[in-house]
Amino acid sequence: MENRNVILAVVLSTIILIFWQVVYVDPELKKQETQKQVQTTETVKNNEDKPQAPQIKSPEPQVKITREESLKKTNRIILENKHLKGSISLKGALIDDVELKKYTEQLDPKSKKVIILNPKTSEDPYYIETGWATSNKLLVPNNESNWVVKNNQVLTPSSPVILEWNNNQGLIFSKKFEIDDEYLITVTESIKNNTNNKIDLFLYSQINRNIKPFVQGFYILHEGLLGVVDDVLKEEKYDDLIKKKQTFKGSNGWLGITDKYWLTTIIPSANKKFNAEFLYNQGFKVNYIITDPTTVDPGKSNSISNKIFVGAKEVAVIDQYSKKEKINKFDLAIDWGWFYFFTKPLFFFIDYLFKLCGNFGLAIVILTTVIRLLFYPLANYSFKSMAKMKAVQPELQRLKDLYKDDKQKIQIEMMNLYKREKINPLSGCLPVLIQIPFFFAIYKMLFVTIEMRHAPFFGWVKDLSAPDPTTLFNLFGLMPWSVPTFLMIGAWPIMMGITMWIQQKLNPAPADPIQAKIFAYFPFVFTILLASFPSGLVIYWTVNNLLTIAQQYVITKKTTVKTV
Repeated sequence: MENRNVILAVVLSTIILIFWQVVYVDPELKKQETQKQVQTTETVKNNEDKPQAPQIKSPEPQVKITREESLKKTNRIILENKHLKGSISLKGALIDDVELKKYTEQLDPKSKKVIILNPKTSEDPYYIETGWATSNKLLVPNNESNWVVKNNQVLTPSSPVILEWNNNQGLIFSKKFEIDDEYLITVTESIKNNTNNKIDLFLYSQINRNIKPFVQGFYILHEGLLGVVDDVLKEEKYDDLIKKKQTFKGSNGWLGITDKYWLTTIIPSANKKFNAEFLYNQGFKVNYIITDPTTVDPGKSNSISNKIFVGAKEVAVIDQYSKKEKINKFDLAIDWGWFYFFTKPLFFFIDYLFKLCGNFGLAIVILTTVIRLLFYPLANYSFKSMAKMKAVQPELQRLKDLYKDDKQKIQIEMMNLYKREKINPLSGCLPVLIQIPFFFAIYKMLFVTIEMRHAPFFGWVKDLSAPDPTTLFNLFGLMPWSVPTFLMIGAWPIMMGITMWIQQKLNPAPADPIQAKIFAYFPFVFTILLASFPSGLVIYWTVNNLLTIAQQYVITKKTTVKTV
């Protein structure tokens, strides 16, 4: 009885978590998608007593135009490397046009490429600006200033671009843009002081995103504003930020906005004290300003650099930047969850298997087999005990019939029987307990890593991170009609349910009739609930069930007990 209660508690907990995902989280995601609104950026005046990152100073147009029209409105320099394609606006020197060359929005490789950044006059403004703030009356460039190209019109890894802006009051500002082969842009801000006075300016950088995006992860992973300030991870959801802004002070870290797979971050120069903010002001903003001034003496020049990441959250690239560029805890940009220490190594192992076999689905199958082999002795012990439990069921029923009016005597005789046959009533829950950590780790890994996005298996599964695309209710595509989402119960979930049912039949039936009925429904319930989960997770569970069935069947056939 205790054994059954433990298993029941574990499995019911799992069902509750899955039920929450299907019944509450998924509808909430759809609700969020319908709540998108076009928003404009508000004009904010600089505080003369405390330097701040300047905001847009001229009113935004009331009617937004298309992205293509916005790109044509301003002169631009081209931006391109191995992974990125886009442009930088000469009006404001804004990084506001970035497309990912190797990622498409849909599974179809001919579908539209993923676009991250958009111009501020477009329907979905999302852009990055850098520059100078001042506590004096100095005229500094803002995001309406028109810059002049000083060298070439194309920014590539081998050709940096220099822009210049003259305030006609003795100060010449320049920006040098450099880009690597991946997703990192370095911006070096310089000032030449041709006046007779020493000047102090404060470097700032900010990300502006006017529209709340469709949040895919909800409770499963963080999407919104995030960063690391002096070793401390900072996360803020969009809705929470609307209620209250967040301010930080530090001298090391990075700040940005993350989607499920895409990321934009601004990275202050190392060991420079800065004030930072996450705020909502008719749009979501991430900004920092270096608190110590950059001083430029008369007739001299000075400069300071910062870095910008715009791209995909590829594990190898993120880890590389964390080490090579010394970006503190940059690997936390990928939300590995509370079990970071377990989920990330598991990903590395699957990635290694993928490089060997060339298919992530096959890598999951190999991983499942390896897990079964690692825990083979423990599972053997558990299955032997369960086989004995099943074998003594007639004897247990005889004891209940014999002492039906004496529950205490029944318990004593049951314990004597277990002791005589060396049966541990709790050992049967071990296979479930072993499986659950891997189940959630693989679920998390499939959900958050871009490497799993659009990764195919064999046959009809073209994306391991998406649900099985087939359904029983149109005979797996044989009948020419579409099926509602809630009826999308594919072939792999059905196979998982069948293997779960077979596995259940190999176990001893619960003595309690109510528990027996509850357990009988588990395969059916899990089939329905897991139909909307990533197919890679369902494949893992199905293969695990098959290996368990084989092992348990052999052990059950070999196990005998002596009863008196």
